[in-house]
Amino acid sequence: MAKAVHKITLDRSEDIPFDKLELSQQNVRNIKAGVSIEDLADDIARRKLLQSLSVRPILGENEEETGRFHVPAGGRRYRALELLVSQKRMAKTEPVPCIVKRGEETSAEDDSLAENVHRVDLHPLDQYRAFQTLREQGLGEEEIAARFFVSVATVRQRLRLASVSPRLLDLYAEDEMKLEQIMAFSITNDHVRQEQVWDMLSRHHTRDPYYVRRLLTETTIRAGDRRAVYVSVKAYEAAGGVVMRDLFDEDNGGWLQDPALLEQLGIEKLRADAEALKTEEGWKWVESAFDFPYGHTSGLRRFYGELREFTEEELARHDALKAEYDELDADYADAESYCEEIERRLEELGNELDQLNDRPFVFDPDEVARGGAFISLAANGELKVERGFVRPEDEPQVKTEGDDPGDADGDIGKAADASSSAAGISVNGKPVSDDQPEEEDDTLRPLSDRLVIDLTATRTVALRNALASDPVIAFVAVLHAFVLKIFYLYGSETCLELTLQSAKFSQTQGLGDTLWAKEIDQRQEAWGQDLPKKPEELWDYLVALDDGSRQALFAHCASLSVNVVIEPWNKRTRAIANAKQVARSIGFDMVTAGWVPTFDNYLGRVTKAHILQAVGEAKGEQSAQLIDHLKKQDMAREAERLLDGRGWLPEPLRIIGTETGSEDVSPAADEAGDDPALEVNVGDLPAFPADAADLSDPHQEAHDDDGYSHLDAAE
Repeated sequence: MAKAVHKITLDRSEDIPFDKLELSQQNVRNIKAGVSIEDLADDIARRKLLQSLSVRPILGENEEETGRFHVPAGGRRYRALELLVSQKRMAKTEPVPCIVKRGEETSAEDDSLAENVHRVDLHPLDQYRAFQTLREQGLGEEEIAARFFVSVATVRQRLRLASVSPRLLDLYAEDEMKLEQIMAFSITNDHVRQEQVWDMLSRHHTRDPYYVRRLLTETTIRAGDRRAVYVSVKAYEAAGGVVMRDLFDEDNGGWLQDPALLEQLGIEKLRADAEALKTEEGWKWVESAFDFPYGHTSGLRRFYGELREFTEEELARHDALKAEYDELDADYADAESYCEEIERRLEELGNELDQLNDRPFVFDPDEVARGGAFISLAANGELKVERGFVRPEDEPQVKTEGDDPGDADGDIGKAADASSSAAGISVNGKPVSDDQPEEEDDTLRPLSDRLVIDLTATRTVALRNALASDPVIAFVAVLHAFVLKIFYLYGSETCLELTLQSAKFSQTQGLGDTLWAKEIDQRQEAWGQDLPKKPEELWDYLVALDDGSRQALFAHCASLSVNVVIEPWNKRTRAIANAKQVARSIGFDMVTAGWVPTFDNYLGRVTKAHILQAVGEAKGEQSAQLIDHLKKQDMAREAERLLDGRGWLPEPLRIIGTETGSEDVSPAADEAGDDPALEVNVGDLPAFPADAADLSDPHQEAHDDDGYSHLDAAE
């Protein structure tokens, strides 16, 4: 016999006069959030109540209903109705639809919590479709925003989803895409291009929004781009790619018009090279990317190999060449005249010795089994391989006396965020800042937060490099930090502890290619090769080190803790003031360090007003007037030429000396005599900017529009 199913009964709805209701103290919502009570009251006045209140009868001494009710669920609606009554916009006896709950199956607190927890926010796609319907009904963006208490920008963002392919929107509705990805695709209205990019990305794991934008906004790529060199134009054309060529001028190989295809070919080739390296050398993992952010190895332990020993044949050859070189060089030093033949022979011997000394490094097999490598592309398109990194989770677990079984021996730092596939190989895209072009007008706007971060990140690396060359000031800088910690802030909970932090600058493109970053990396590599392989041998090594080498090592480590990056949420006023003290003490400024304003690092990323301001400060207003009629890209390139050698710096890089004008740090200040305004004679100025005659030709101007866009395709 079938078991009878218990049928539920729902609580009945009643219209209860508002003055018979009172707010329950058992309502769990105590923190204000979401739409304000005032806005909710206005919404109720416009569209009336959309959801009933949940109430319970108030009982008297004999457990009899008193005719009054308290509201444990719906407190915000109750307060909004109360506000309407106090404003005389609603009668206090107005019937309010209520769900009356009698019985003790659940408590008032339980009902209040369930009402708030079980609520699900509207899906952004549903919100977009609703906004779209309202707009089709004649409502404007401002009115929609006012009705639903959101910003106009939010309405516009949701409506912008209309530019995304319906196919991709369906994938988003099925949770196969994220909102950030959909927003990235909305940057273009080309549905075919959107679907092409998604189909390419769906075959790989890299689907970050910045990568989507990068593929959608790229137009063409130079044949000299490192990705094109790596893949080869021949392979690109064999895969169906089109190369645009200039038949009337030197084009350096032309421009590749299908960035997505080149990206796909590059990713596939990188994966194959990573697989080959992993298989041939036995690494546990190999991570590859066209470019890694500066500091990508932070948090990973580095181990170094040793040069492969000479074979007997190589050693004999090396000794013979070295003996001949030394003998010939000694004899030639005493010669009275130049001999081309001897010079050529010395060069040949030197090259052969270099080839013999340039032997591969041999790594400990045990370390290789737990370690990995990074493969990326150098600026010339050749593979760049960084070997010998161990992630914290791959460190050997060593149990010591008093340790728990799960404790690892030593503090190996914080793990870097590194993605990998199941096979131990991953391919990542290069981070690209999402600088948005500013609207052009004559107003001198503040520099963008992204540009300030990039400029001050560049200054940080340059100052690190400068501080590393001055061990005395490096000691003073660290001692200054010690005294602040010991005497002015909080004491340490351990007997002695110093935390050395090194900030990352993952969004600043090209930072790893600067002279300062390369010198830092060279020092890091050189010390890594010299230091003992086992950490327990480090103390004796440092004790035995001579004072000069010990100070140089200290300065190198101290310099990596420098951070003078200015971020929108962290102006770091006191740290920047201290950075100026450090910079003055070592005689550092960005001009002498070698920074110059270029199209890529500054001029192409600011408004025309900023460009004219820079030229005016460095060369005078007459120079600025000569280029103020040019288009943005032409103006930026001409300004790069005019500012070359002038020693001008944007405000975020003026770290020492008087910072109110660039003339204080410019060599041109001396040429101007006593005039602080840096007077420029008309005769010293070019009659027209470079190639101005060409720019005046309307046919040439149209060509330049295309030319610059091709030449400036993002790498």
